[in-house]
Amino acid sequence: MTIASRMTRSPRPFDPDRGREALEHLPDLTGPAADLVRGAAGCSPYLCGLIGKEAGWLAGALDDPEAAFDAEMARIGALEEDLAPELRRGKRRVALLAGLADLGGVWPLEEVTGRLTDFADLAVARAMRAALAHELRRGKLPGMGEDALETGAGMVAFAMGKMGAGELNYSSDIDLIVLFDETRFDADAFLEARPAYIRATRKWAATLSDLTGEGYVFRTDLRLRPDPSVTPVCLGMEAAERYYESLGRTWERAAWIKARPCAGDIAGGERFRAELRPFVWRRHLDYAAIQDAHDMRRKIRDHKGLHGRIELPGFDLKQGEGGIRAIEFFAQFHQIVAGGRDPDLRVRGTVPALEVLSAKGWIPGELAATLTDAYRAHREVEHRVQMVNDAQTHALPQSEEGFDRLACFMDRDAAELRAEIRARLEEVRDLTDGFFARDDRDRPEPVPEPEVAFDASVTSRWHSYPALRSERARVIFDRLRPEMLSRLSRAAKPEEALVAFDRFLAGLPAGVQLFSLFEANPQLIDLLGDIVGTAPELASYLGRNAGVFDAVIGGDFFAKWPGGEALCKDLAGVLQTEADYETRLDAARRWQKDWHFRIGVHHLRGLIDARTAGAEYAELAEAVLRVIFPVVATEFARKHGDLPGRGAVVLGMGSLGAGRLNARSDLDLIVIYDAGEAEQSDGRRPLNVRTYYARLTQALVTALSAQMSEGRLYEADMRLRPSGNQGPVATSWPAFRNYQSEQAWVWEHLAMTRARIVAEVGAEGAALGHDVTSFRDALQERGRDKDEILSAVAEMRARIARAGRAPDAWEVKTGPGRNQEIELIAQAGALIGRVPSGPLVTGLDGAVADGWLSEEDRAALLEAYDLCWQLGQVAKLLSDQPLDPDRIGQGGRDMLLRETGAKDIAALEARYQEATARAAAVIDRALAGYEEDA
Repeated sequence: MTIASRMTRSPRPFDPDRGREALEHLPDLTGPAADLVRGAAGCSPYLCGLIGKEAGWLAGALDDPEAAFDAEMARIGALEEDLAPELRRGKRRVALLAGLADLGGVWPLEEVTGRLTDFADLAVARAMRAALAHELRRGKLPGMGEDALETGAGMVAFAMGKMGAGELNYSSDIDLIVLFDETRFDADAFLEARPAYIRATRKWAATLSDLTGEGYVFRTDLRLRPDPSVTPVCLGMEAAERYYESLGRTWERAAWIKARPCAGDIAGGERFRAELRPFVWRRHLDYAAIQDAHDMRRKIRDHKGLHGRIELPGFDLKQGEGGIRAIEFFAQFHQIVAGGRDPDLRVRGTVPALEVLSAKGWIPGELAATLTDAYRAHREVEHRVQMVNDAQTHALPQSEEGFDRLACFMDRDAAELRAEIRARLEEVRDLTDGFFARDDRDRPEPVPEPEVAFDASVTSRWHSYPALRSERARVIFDRLRPEMLSRLSRAAKPEEALVAFDRFLAGLPAGVQLFSLFEANPQLIDLLGDIVGTAPELASYLGRNAGVFDAVIGGDFFAKWPGGEALCKDLAGVLQTEADYETRLDAARRWQKDWHFRIGVHHLRGLIDARTAGAEYAELAEAVLRVIFPVVATEFARKHGDLPGRGAVVLGMGSLGAGRLNARSDLDLIVIYDAGEAEQSDGRRPLNVRTYYARLTQALVTALSAQMSEGRLYEADMRLRPSGNQGPVATSWPAFRNYQSEQAWVWEHLAMTRARIVAEVGAEGAALGHDVTSFRDALQERGRDKDEILSAVAEMRARIARAGRAPDAWEVKTGPGRNQEIELIAQAGALIGRVPSGPLVTGLDGAVADGWLSEEDRAALLEAYDLCWQLGQVAKLLSDQPLDPDRIGQGGRDMLLRETGAKDIAALEARYQEATARAAAVIDRALAGYEEDA
């Protein structure tokens, strides 16, 4: 379609004579297209000159601007000779076409900047290819032939800034970082190749930026490279990576958000970007970067004198307050803060960044829409300013005449345009400045120190802790300290809270990031106060794993529990973003810590009760197993081949099988495999099937329990497998069936009443899991002799009593009428009653149905079990020590009372003693006559 048929606007000629002069070169042009050319030339001497030079080409280009652009790109892409002048001709044509399509409203901003960027990519690629070809012909790149040009001969140019984001402005320079892959050469060849790459870079950069009679292609800036004052224009990738890892600054991290390989060895460039990801995208919420952003903005404004009121004459639309850079910084530094945890935020463009930040809940949708509209409007004004004389400027006109020209360019009234630009700048300034750290002189009056007189021997040592070694950390902490102490003073036992906070602070390895997080999110101080005032053990954990606070800012921390399927999907998505096995295991640990912490906080704050917390802990563990086991199997198969036969399943036993864990539970697991007719695997290092699955199981246990940089996932206990520690670590399906059918002890059949499949791998892992579940159900339906079962339970009870010491006053697991005994009775009820596997109440129902427990007995056992579970779940959240109300502090005691509904600790203790005594009496009666045999 023609430009004329799609025009939605047209400039007025500021200089009508110049507009008429341009039309003389296009005598056949009439109608809207003629008005567009007249207005463009009448406002821009630069466009007027281009029209005169390219009139013959322009006449046809106006008929189909997209086809004309594509044809010009194809022409440049096929050039073999006369590259420099033809690139300049191509730039003239693209600039002219983009300018007219922009002015006529035919191409929106994103298409204008995108097509300018596409041409820049092509120009860099063609200039680079020609320069490298010259070095190759001279034999200066050892070991490479002409075919190496197809992959950049080891050199890659990274487009930075607006070019990297596909947002080049109308008269933009291009920011590039140029690297080469030194691993292609041995030591001697490297010494020869390095200067060749440097020469080539200088040559093709000059091809683009040198001003000749034909103009220039792009002003090319190579100064964004590491330490440009002392490094050559082309660096080795390894040297660049070392620089960023050791000396890289926040502004360089921001720059690499938009970076992309645009010419040369694109695949090598993508590999380098992947290696640089930990530098750009930190694993925590990086609120400390906000202060860096503020410092950057302040230095720029100090340097350019951009402080003070917004005065439009000469105003810098890019760097000035409320300008383009303010919006870009706002988007980029939100990305830096959260992009390490949320890969969806890792987009290059400013408008796409605002869109995804809004979609993911990091900024309000209305704010994103306002900034997007302002950004596009700012860029449109910027383009008009630059089109006048092809000047790399962002300054609004200094004179009345200049503003009149700009108004004509935009077909606007000059006074209205001024008012609109000023209002938009002020709105953007007001919306974005609050995000960045303020100068100390702008800070509100500090919160006064609390009236509670805290122990000075504690507070005076804080500045000696590792977290407060740096001056920056101390400055931020000192601003936070009054509010923190005020929050601690409101705890039920302020001195207890202070000691817990002290342990938290002492455990922090560093402070800047966390203190910045608190400063940006004051609600976290309240949460920390709750934790240190209630759960000192959890506070100590936070000192070692402060990164879990990031999860609270994630947007849905206090939302409802998502369920197992959603958890599995979320974890799988997290692991897909990691490049290798080790980083996936560490990522799984971070993810699990976040969710584990979430459950604990929900329980601590009374959002869920002990029963719900137990179910959520179990669902979290199952999600980890379901996702991690396939990851382990895939890694294992790389060396030893795919899983032989049908695959393997993980049988969850004990509390995991019952779907109820506490905050510190380990996982009881049995791995069952079915190799079918296979005898060994088919990998490059094949193993016989028994060894294969034994090592696979060991790899799974290691993946769960190995201490890595992010800690461990879970301790895994394999002792419930057939023959316990004496048997193979993984059990074949036929052997498992035979053992359970012919050899298993009663206690093993009791344990099977709580077993369930929690993970599977392999071609038919799901089918194997179905078979195992069906076998377990059939085993229970077959049952065993009632007397044999109860005798075994009585014997187990007696053996446990003989082996252990007298239970503590608040012991909830072992001892008469405590949970271990009640669970044994429930398992016996399920096995005797031949009921399907299920929760504890199902087994008790089976005992009632068989007649050896009454309804009253069932109620007494359930009451004791639920109360013990409540006490135990709270105890495990607060400490790794046995429950002792005197030791858990006032906050812990308050949580116990809230959880159980008791009036006070004395009433709770009386209720507990009474409930466990009743339960013990029920069990005594149920096992009467059998205990004598035991």
